[in-house]
Amino acid sequence: MHSYQIGLEGEVLRVGFNRVLPAQGDRIVRDALELLEQMIDSGQIPGGNRILIDGPQSVPVAYVMAHKLAHLYQAIGVLDPKIGTPGYKTYIVTISHGSTEYKIGDLIETKEPQPVRSIVKVVLCGPPRSGKSCLRDGLKRAILSKLGAPYPYIITACPDGEGSWHQETYENNEELAISAKYINKGDITPEFAKEAAKWVSSANQLINIIDVGGKTSPENQLIMQPASHAVILSGKADKFIEWEEFCQKLGLKVIAKIHSQLDAQQDEVILPNSWQERTNKLLETAPLLTGSVHGLKRGDNLSTRPMVKILAEVLIHLTKC
Repeated sequence: MHSYQIGLEGEVLRVGFNRVLPAQGDRIVRDALELLEQMIDSGQIPGGNRILIDGPQSVPVAYVMAHKLAHLYQAIGVLDPKIGTPGYKTYIVTISHGSTEYKIGDLIETKEPQPVRSIVKVVLCGPPRSGKSCLRDGLKRAILSKLGAPYPYIITACPDGEGSWHQETYENNEELAISAKYINKGDITPEFAKEAAKWVSSANQLINIIDVGGKTSPENQLIMQPASHAVILSGKADKFIEWEEFCQKLGLKVIAKIHSQLDAQQDEVILPNSWQERTNKLLETAPLLTGSVHGLKRGDNLSTRPMVKILAEVLIHLTKC
C-alpha cells in the first residue's frame, strides 16, 4: 500500500495523501515517485498537450510530479479553487514546456463543477450484538482510503465503552481494549441522550456517522432526531421492520438494510442499476442498498469487504446530491 494516491481521469490527475497510512515526508515522496513511474511505464499517463493536477500535495511531492510530468506534457496546470468562474474548477499553468498555446500564469477554466456538497448525518442502528461498532470502524477506514473523499466524523452515541479508539487499541493490545470497554461501559440516561443529540445537531462535517444503542427507545429517538439518514444492521431478519418503522417515524431516509451474518463466507450486495443518477428518487420509497455482510469481528480489517466498500461509496455520493 502506498502513502500517496494518484489516479488519472481524462486529463485530470487526482492526487492526495493516503489517510489510512500516515507516513513521513521521505516515504511519501518515494511512494509518489513509484506510482508515477508505474503509471508512465504502463501507459496510463501517456503524455501530450496538457495535464491538470487536482488535490493536496506537499512541496517535495509537487517537485517530484513536476520533474516527471514536465518531460511528457507541454503544459501542466494546478487547481486553484479560489479563482475563475464561480462554481467551476480553474487551473493555473505552472509549467509550459515547448507549448505555443499556454504560458506560465495562464488560467485554464474547465466545465468541471466545483461540487456543492451536502452534509450527511447517518445513524448506524439496529438490534444489539449485530456488529454496528465493527461496521463503523470498517466504514471509516473505507471512506478514508478513497482519494478525495470527505473525512468521516464519528459520533459514539451509545455508552457501550467502544469509542473510536477501541478498534486501534484492540489491534495493538486486545486485553487492554477489552478491559477498557467494560470500565467505560454504562447505561444510556436521559441526560446522556440530550447531550448526544446536541452532538448530532451541531455536527458539520460532510459525512457524520452516528453509532447508537440497540433499542428503539425514547433516548435513541432523541439522539437520532437531528440526523438525515440511517443504515440498519441486524443479525436477525425479523428485526428490520421494527427499525425501519422507527427510522420512518423520525423522518430518516434509510440508505441501507444489511443482514449481519457472522459465520457466512462472503457478502451479498444488491444495488439498483444507475443508482447514482437516481439516488434521491430511489430513497423516497425504499433502502438504496440491501444485502449482507459477513464476519463482523473485532480485530479484522473490514474496510475491504464488498458491502463496506459499496456503503462507503454511497455515503460519499450522498454528499454530492
